Amino acid sequence: MAELKEETSNALFRRNTEEQQGLSQSPDSPTLLPLMQLSYSPWSSCLEALEQILRQQVTGDWLEQWEVQLRFQEWFRALLRQSAPETEVPDDRARLQSSIRYIGDHYDQTITVDELAADIGLTRASYTRQFKRITGKLPLEYVNAVRLERSKQLLQLTDDRIHEIAQNVGFSSEYYFGRRFKQYSGISPGLYRRHHRQEVRVFAPYLEDFVLALGVKPVLQCSHHSWGRQHYLGLDDVPEFDVSQMDAQFNLGNVPDFIMLDKGYDRWNLDRFEQVAPTFYVEHLGEDWRSILRSTADVLGKVNRVQDVIGAYEDKAMEAKSRLSRYMRGQTVAFLRISASDITLYGDQQGYVGPVIYQDLGLTPHSRVQQWTRHERRIFIGLDQLSQLHADHLLITFDTGNSTKPGVERELLDRDEWKCLPAVKNGNVYEVDFMSWMNYGVISHGKKIEDILRFMA
Repeated sequence: MAELKEETSNALFRRNTEEQQGLSQSPDSPTLLPLMQLSYSPWSSCLEALEQILRQQVTGDWLEQWEVQLRFQEWFRALLRQSAPETEVPDDRARLQSSIRYIGDHYDQTITVDELAADIGLTRASYTRQFKRITGKLPLEYVNAVRLERSKQLLQLTDDRIHEIAQNVGFSSEYYFGRRFKQYSGISPGLYRRHHRQEVRVFAPYLEDFVLALGVKPVLQCSHHSWGRQHYLGLDDVPEFDVSQMDAQFNLGNVPDFIMLDKGYDRWNLDRFEQVAPTFYVEHLGEDWRSILRSTADVLGKVNRVQDVIGAYEDKAMEAKSRLSRYMRGQTVAFLRISASDITLYGDQQGYVGPVIYQDLGLTPHSRVQQWTRHERRIFIGLDQLSQLHADHLLITFDTGNSTKPGVERELLDRDEWKCLPAVKNGNVYEVDFMSWMNYGVISHGKKIEDILRFMA
């Protein structure tokens, strides 16, 4: 109809009307269904779909003929959906949800933003803007994410070759698929499959907490010449690797198959080991430890354990919060990291401790914590500020990283500014383990909860 001239269209309409009237007067004619005017927008997309069907129609192969029938029925269904008079016009959000469902059903086919937008009657710009508002991703980013998540399932569950999986999920080449997969997952498709089928020898400095929580014992554990190792993890039988030694190398018997690094890798020059083993870089911030755990589980083939680990932590935090609410009753808390040269106050929103003690456990930060940190992870404070920190309870840990002699970091405890603090006078100062409190991870956060319950409940 879109290509008919107006006078031709009008003539056809009059003829069809006359024929209907003539038929309706015949006593032998069957009951007529109501006529429906069908339209397809955009017309160019309609023509493209029909041309594809027409090109395939000359085949003699029965499977390809069946494919033609399927393509036609999909096209015709779209035509009816656009044209059905009884269909209420949905709002933009409902139409976007419909488009998202379409992507989930057709991710293995060629999908363009123009077609997606036209199919629900939006301009490309409006579609893209609204799509990102709902999903957090641009349309083609979302399409690729759906394809790549499906490819993960196929890598785990099938023995299909990589190029076959690439084609099955909608990628035109194995090379492009491999590049996209590594950008998305952090490792290659082949390595991803291998990790889901066999145990992996992993080295994950300062990420051991996440690895161990998923039931994987690392082949090495990191240590630091001043801070020592993470004793709270209980890896007494695992050899140490001192990350503070910039020239440290792997021993022959401890070469890992896989390396995981967080955003602090450049501090220790650990990217030099990329040539030793495939290396995965964690992109999430430490506060988002749940996402780090999921990423770790994904690359190590332990996805089935994630929800149990997170669920156990959340149950533990909820029970502790309930107990603490009965004892604390609005009393305030602050956390200090004390070294030979600095006093560090940790904030209530970010950092190693804030999200746990103030959010998960619901403790009340002292007003100076909120006022001074202003959503920063931590700030350095002087003795004048320290004397204003009138929190009811103080949690402290000692950082020996820049101590010139044993115990120098504790000299603050002998100063009058310290002794005058209300928490000090009332005996409400609690020293905690440096490594378990200055780390992210479900195990370290669990230790924090256990310490707080022991001190305050």
